[in-house]
Amino acid sequence: MTDAMPENTQPGRATEAAAREEQRKEQSREQQKERQGEEQGEPEEEGEARERRRIAAWRAAGRALSRGYREVTLRERLAELTAAAGEVYDLDARADIYGDGVVAELERRVAGLLGFPAAAFFPTGTMAQQVALRCWAGRTGNPVVALHPLAHPEVHERDAVHVLAGLRTVHPTGEPRLPTAEEVRELDEPFGTLMLELPLRDAGFVLPGWDELTEVVEAARERDALVHFDGARLWETTSHFGRELSEIAGLADSVYVSFYKSLGGLSGAALVGPESFVEEARAWRHRYGGGLFQQFPAALAALAGLERELPRLPRYAAHAVVVAEALREGFETAAVPWYRLQPEVPRTHQFQVWLPYPPEVLTEAALRQSEQTGTTLFHRWSAGAPAGPPGVAFTEVTVASPALEWTAEEVKEATARFVEFVGRVRAER
Repeated sequence: MTDAMPENTQPGRATEAAAREEQRKEQSREQQKERQGEEQGEPEEEGEARERRRIAAWRAAGRALSRGYREVTLRERLAELTAAAGEVYDLDARADIYGDGVVAELERRVAGLLGFPAAAFFPTGTMAQQVALRCWAGRTGNPVVALHPLAHPEVHERDAVHVLAGLRTVHPTGEPRLPTAEEVRELDEPFGTLMLELPLRDAGFVLPGWDELTEVVEAARERDALVHFDGARLWETTSHFGRELSEIAGLADSVYVSFYKSLGGLSGAALVGPESFVEEARAWRHRYGGGLFQQFPAALAALAGLERELPRLPRYAAHAVVVAEALREGFETAAVPWYRLQPEVPRTHQFQVWLPYPPEVLTEAALRQSEQTGTTLFHRWSAGAPAGPPGVAFTEVTVASPALEWTAEEVKEATARFVEFVGRVRAER
């Protein structure tokens, strides 16, 4: 089942640059609409009503694999931060001013975890990555960055690395995976920095093997290039690689990490590297408007995430394998004509699920399951997938703390019920 193609579709092997470029742009547009709670062609009032319905259903559901930020009220978020803050920092200390105090403590903690001498806190990961890449371009004298066409700067940052930093990008591969050492060696023009997104989210949260990763880094060194890791989700890669964070991060010259994607923070990111590099990054942070007066809420939430969520991530990743296999068995039992899990065995606690139905059908089916059974198996579905064939919809599955209460059999049962709801929605259209 997982290898069969849906009817009337072709694999396409969309590796040509033009096809990949158009695909990633369309994917970015669709994701922007979904993050704003929009449906294509839907009046604003109807879109807002639909979003309220979704959030109400998700909040009321007694069971879910994960809880999204949209489901939490401001009061709940503040209460959570207040309860955790005193456990990770002295609340009798004065508040931070322009990056000292609790922000400096967070930087020290992250630098130590990742095995680097220095770290700089940034309000956003987009800013941190642009600064990192332009700093290395200035030091190498080469403005060319080699990265995947599905990497975050290419898909989700509105071409900022080109427009603001004046850099140019090249793609060692267009396949839905990280580049191989051979592809890096054979890239037909010089590049100053190789950027690797670990895991590569838009290809399905995929990761290479440890030996493959070290070989890719070595290939970049052979090309006299520096290596930067987009490690927004690096925190959850330790189980797959079988290495400590410091050993993984130590392969690169610089690393960016996020505090809200996996750790449950409010916002913010950190950029780690050599001391002189981080000092230069702080200067560019100021130029980009990132030197905020006070950032203690984000810093406290990040410290709480490091204390609370970081130790749990290996358990989430292990249970993601159980959930993925149960989903597979559920789809098989329900005789779904075609499906795919990407990757087939999750590398982290996140993965994609693809089905051969319109995204609006799948999203509505998932919503009805939440409303009528009190179980949220899936959230939103999107049209197409960068790593997959045309004619399918996909969703991202995150296995977090709430999912640990689910047995494999319960996931299978919920999957069967979801397929039933899909059938009912399709019959109405």
